[in-house]
Amino acid sequence: MAELQPTVVLNIVGLTPSLIGEHTPKLKAFRNRNACARLQEPFPAVTCTSQATMLTGKLPQEHGIVGNGWYFKDLAEVGFWKQSNSLIQGEKIYDTLKSRPGFTCAKLFWWYNMYSGADWSVTPRPHYPADGRKVFDVYTHPMVLHDPLVKDLGPFPFPAFWGPMAGIGSSEWIAACAKWTHENKHPTLSLVYLPHLDYCLQKFGPGAPEIPAELQRIDTVAGDLIEYFEKQNVKVLVVSEYGITKVSRHTDPNRILRRAGLLEVRPSVTWELLDAGASRAFAVSDHQICHIYVHDKSKLNQVVSLFEKEPGTRQVIHGEERKKYGLDHDRAGDVILMAEPDNWYTYYFWEDDKLAPDFARCVEIHRKPGYDPVELFMDPKNPFVKGKAAMALLKKKLGFRYYMDVIPLDASLIKGSHGTPADDPAEAPLLICDASLVNATSMPMTAVRDVIARAVTG
Repeated sequence: MAELQPTVVLNIVGLTPSLIGEHTPKLKAFRNRNACARLQEPFPAVTCTSQATMLTGKLPQEHGIVGNGWYFKDLAEVGFWKQSNSLIQGEKIYDTLKSRPGFTCAKLFWWYNMYSGADWSVTPRPHYPADGRKVFDVYTHPMVLHDPLVKDLGPFPFPAFWGPMAGIGSSEWIAACAKWTHENKHPTLSLVYLPHLDYCLQKFGPGAPEIPAELQRIDTVAGDLIEYFEKQNVKVLVVSEYGITKVSRHTDPNRILRRAGLLEVRPSVTWELLDAGASRAFAVSDHQICHIYVHDKSKLNQVVSLFEKEPGTRQVIHGEERKKYGLDHDRAGDVILMAEPDNWYTYYFWEDDKLAPDFARCVEIHRKPGYDPVELFMDPKNPFVKGKAAMALLKKKLGFRYYMDVIPLDASLIKGSHGTPADDPAEAPLLICDASLVNATSMPMTAVRDVIARAVTG
């Protein structure tokens, strides 16, 4: 049996062939001395689905990760960004390779990281004291990994991972964590998540004047990691999950369903809440995909008709068509919307911003019944918003409860999105690796699992 080859998979979110060039000299050099294949993304082309597809070699209708979130029917609740590895229905590559003596794996910030088969894990996980505060931290497996890691690297810069302050700092910390883990644990396989491009491409859009500088930043981080691992005789693979397209419009599916008399809301204090369990139909929006759950099946044709007439939707998928798109799973919507490349779907369900729930103006990825990229912005209409944020941070540092309601309710701010498979190969996700590992210029994302296995086992 051949000796195992140490391997690292760098997941550079949002990287596409069109972005590799003069502003990414290190990634360009790495591509030029290796093979580069287009990855045919699953639908939806979103983080959790793409990662599960790469690790299991299966489509969403098999592994069950139909988006970054979905409607949990037993609970009658929408849940996003859950972290238990058991949600992935399928054997992950690191579980398969466990049969090889000496194999170990470090899973660093890839999703569904808690209670996985990886030997070492690091993932974002705040603490939530009973008084309502949020204390930023990371979760590690084993637990004894936490203190020496944080002592050496400093606290994980959580605000740089998501929200208005999201930026290169989180990717830099994760890169340092990858080096630290390799030096201290020497894993056979390291899965490393570098999210930086996801932020700037959604905020500013592809081709925006801000993007070249952001490309240079991630090129510095990724290039340094590539150089480090190659010097350690670790085989390097670069992958991405999706490409991000320029968007100029949005659709509010829940508002459309509400106007049709199909969606229910519950008055709560001085705002409204989506009542998913009581609704005849409601939507769970996730970038450029929307799962619509239809409790009253007699309304199914009405729902289909509503969105077939709605501008901005490329496909209205239902019935047997769900299998064609790899989404024939109980977690998926009864009706599934695929956006046009220049459109995305909001979760908004209120008609009057005065009735928006209190968490709508906060970074609250777990409470919102859908994905909200507007969390990347502070409200540009509020001239005192930075002072308001500073006061909230002061309260946090002093140990008091605080309310960081600085997020706008303006979906037009978003200039980039993803989820719809790319039409142009130059805008699609990619795999860059040694030419001995691939024999095609294009392959389904399901094939990444086998490429990783070949890299490790030779």
